[in-house]
Amino acid sequence: MIEILHAVILGIVEGLTEFLPISSTAHLIISEFLLNLPSSDFLNFFTVFIQLGAISAVALLYYKRLLSGLNLYYYLISSFVPAVILGLLLDDMLEAFFQGYWFIAGSWILGGLILIKIDTWLPSKKEDKEIHEISYPQAIKIGFYQCIAMIPGVSRSGATIIGGRLVGLSHASAVEYSFLLGIPTILGASAKKMLDYKEHIQDFLFGEQSTVLYIGFGISFFIALLTIKWMVGLVTKFGFKYFGYYRITAGLLLILLLVWK
Repeated sequence: MIEILHAVILGIVEGLTEFLPISSTAHLIISEFLLNLPSSDFLNFFTVFIQLGAISAVALLYYKRLLSGLNLYYYLISSFVPAVILGLLLDDMLEAFFQGYWFIAGSWILGGLILIKIDTWLPSKKEDKEIHEISYPQAIKIGFYQCIAMIPGVSRSGATIIGGRLVGLSHASAVEYSFLLGIPTILGASAKKMLDYKEHIQDFLFGEQSTVLYIGFGISFFIALLTIKWMVGLVTKFGFKYFGYYRITAGLLLILLLVWK
């Protein structure tokens, strides 16, 4: 059973990690492990529901951009299509094949090494693009990079940001595009997963544990607001290497924990 304290902790974890290139899914899995929360349909639903809280923060902060015209939506749809196709075909298989705490540790470390090097491989240039300057094929390419995050432990935002940098987006634009692309991607993934619990949704939303559901949603929303504002400035100034150092440290600590236990 999820207590209020659990909801607060998981909401904070989701809000902090959803838009950072460190894998929110992996952090939630490890947090549930450390909190000794047994797997259940409600816990799985809770995890999906608090992701909606985090993505709501993007809609609020970027509402002017979202209302600025249809061109942005054409880009987002182009990037979203690969996730729809590959997600329906491969998501369940990849989750079943690539799983376990050891895999997460290895994924954290490997992803960290990539993030440390990415600014060296793709240094900032004057000709770096803004979002409206990319082509639709480039938007599709970003979408395929995002699909790498179907492998547990790979960050959706990290994969999308790297895809954005590879097609020539500036640091800030790649980060912002990752935020915006998260809206259809997370909404679509959440809808797909919630269908698995359609017989229980009413009980989950209005039953005895509904309070923790909405607490987790609210905490995730508020923390994500702060994280999004902080991240763009940090990446613009320092690049991605510190997230790489964090991932490697987290991976090594997880290995020590697994060996110790």
